[in-house]
Amino acid sequence: MTLVTLVHKLEEFIIQDAKLSFTLTSYLLVFLTYVNLTATHWFLLGVLTFISYFLINGTFLSHAFFGREEPFFRFVLGVLLLIMLLGFSGWLIMLIYNLDAPLFTLTLLVTTTVSSILNGRMKHKNAIH
Repeated sequence: MTLVTLVHKLEEFIIQDAKLSFTLTSYLLVFLTYVNLTATHWFLLGVLTFISYFLINGTFLSHAFFGREEPFFRFVLGVLLLIMLLGFSGWLIMLIYNLDAPLFTLTLLVTTTVSSILNGRMKHKNAIH
């Protein structure tokens, strides 16, 4: 099995989000990020949660908005959209309050929820062939 095939299978598996397993995994990653920011401060935990969070939610957004693009560009555009969504929700929270660890976690929760909802709404419209 080639790397491209493996990546394509992983993307399909994430997009299906059977029983909201990847949405719940994303919420768990947000919780781990919060624990890491407030208590443990482990570098490796932060890197792993960051990469996993961006992989899941970037794939959700890429499927929702760029379902007909080539897989690599679809994922890159989804991650860029995720960064924009994180920036926008973080900016909104900064207008209301100071952005600290709990509010940063709220930003991640909002972004995860929006990504999951968009993926669910576009699941059948942008089916990967």
